[in-house]
Amino acid sequence: MRVLLLATLLVCTAGAVQAQVEIYDSGGPLRPEQTAIDVTFYDIDLRIEPESRRIGGNVTTVVRIVEPIERLVIDLDTLLTVTGISEIERDAALALEWERRAGRLFIDLGGTRDPGEEIAVRVSYGGMPRVAPQAPWDGGFVWAETPGGQPWIATAVQGEGPDVWWPAKDHVSDKPDSVALHIRVPEPLVVATNGRLQRVETHTDGTRTFHTLVSTPISAYNVALNIAPYRRVESELQSVAGDAFPVVFYALPRDEAKARALLPEILEQLRFFERLLGPYPFRADGYSVAQTPHLGMEHQTVIAYGANFDPGAMTGGRDWGFDALHHHELAHEWWGNLVTNADWKDMWLHEGFGTYMQALYAEHLGGPELYRAYLATQRRGIANRAPVAPRESRTSGQIYFDSGSDIYSKGAWVLHTLRWVIGDDAFFEALRRMTYPDPSDERVTDGSHTRFATTDDFLLTAEAASGQELDWFFEAYLRTAELPRLVLDRSGGTLALRWQSPSAQPFPMPLDLEIDGERRRVPIPPDGLNLSVPPSATVVIDPDGRVLRENQSTPVLHAP
Repeated sequence: MRVLLLATLLVCTAGAVQAQVEIYDSGGPLRPEQTAIDVTFYDIDLRIEPESRRIGGNVTTVVRIVEPIERLVIDLDTLLTVTGISEIERDAALALEWERRAGRLFIDLGGTRDPGEEIAVRVSYGGMPRVAPQAPWDGGFVWAETPGGQPWIATAVQGEGPDVWWPAKDHVSDKPDSVALHIRVPEPLVVATNGRLQRVETHTDGTRTFHTLVSTPISAYNVALNIAPYRRVESELQSVAGDAFPVVFYALPRDEAKARALLPEILEQLRFFERLLGPYPFRADGYSVAQTPHLGMEHQTVIAYGANFDPGAMTGGRDWGFDALHHHELAHEWWGNLVTNADWKDMWLHEGFGTYMQALYAEHLGGPELYRAYLATQRRGIANRAPVAPRESRTSGQIYFDSGSDIYSKGAWVLHTLRWVIGDDAFFEALRRMTYPDPSDERVTDGSHTRFATTDDFLLTAEAASGQELDWFFEAYLRTAELPRLVLDRSGGTLALRWQSPSAQPFPMPLDLEIDGERRRVPIPPDGLNLSVPPSATVVIDPDGRVLRENQSTPVLHAP
């Protein structure tokens, strides 16, 4: 959940912009040294010092060599100081030479490493990490205080990438198979982070280390710290897959009762997603929610929740009958964490799908009326500045700057219209096959079912589910910025309808018409349709508002 404003970059010189993007933007084309490796494991061992707002420790990156390389390239913010880099071999550390170039570390491996080799490189570093100007939209570290004056700390770095606070390969296309975290904090603070808590180690200096393990693949930007004097509110969910997994809310002490009251709704939202999309994907690591001093973020297995128990916190104050912030971030466990865009150009697969899940939940709670009302609020936010799913590679900053909220609201409306075009059975089958292409994967718990996907993957899935050719639909709505326009004219007993579509392909979108209360669906050929209607009839075009178009308001054509 993020809307990034890059206006500050646009007023910089070209060279300054490039340096800034390298540090504070994520994704885009990879360097050859980075395509040559596959990260398999991160070990993050850090001490967090709230008083000085400093962090320090070691991060070990284990990579498998895919193509011959002589240097390992890792991203790290220039605000953090590197004190040493070494290769770990059988518990021995061999110092390596390295240099910094803007936001990257170029590490000399002392010779060519061949495909199939596995190496482990440890970076020792520390300093004062970048403070988030306005998390989660403009991210970094958040140093706050609880109402009782105790430290309340969080990270949120979706757009900037993990290198804001730890050295990593900052690209969404490479997930480690697992991550171990060892986070040391002063007592009585509690660390709520990704994965399952393995143990808590108490030290003689009044600090504790929380050891956790993420046992499933995870996007590096999703690794998150949430630190406060939390109370754990615990429950369990029986999955549709047949097994059970823990559900934990990390709440501030004063809000423990509120967290306990919200927990049943959290469980019900989990059940909704499981029924619709298949089992919660990360049952091996459990599910948790951490109360945060910023609004929220979809960190895998540990949702950041800063809605202050206000169900309308992320919907302009409107209460749709459910906690919308939690629902949106939970949707990303399927759309974002289970199914991940291989490049940020396809980020609507995260945000558009996540937004549409809220319309479906509104329909689940309040029927078609509430569903349409929710989508009506999203329609007002569509700007059509740029294609929702461009074909060219994008960084996270570029896709947000180009498309803005359209990857949310327009993406949701594309799904709304697609559902009408192919019908409910095919549509919901397509959703299920996007999350779990092989139904047998629904019982997998080791994370091997997580996958990368593109817009074209969804096109093929929707075509397979519906038996329809849908290139025209995806071209018009996702690859083109402007919306199709319906041109209509009524003269005497003739109603003329045709489409003006900015896409290069024909746009054979049918329409529902209501003629004196009688509903019918009519196809509109490329050269338009001339329909005979009684001169005295009242005609309503697209009465349920199912077809996304430029002139969206439902026209009512009365008798001339």
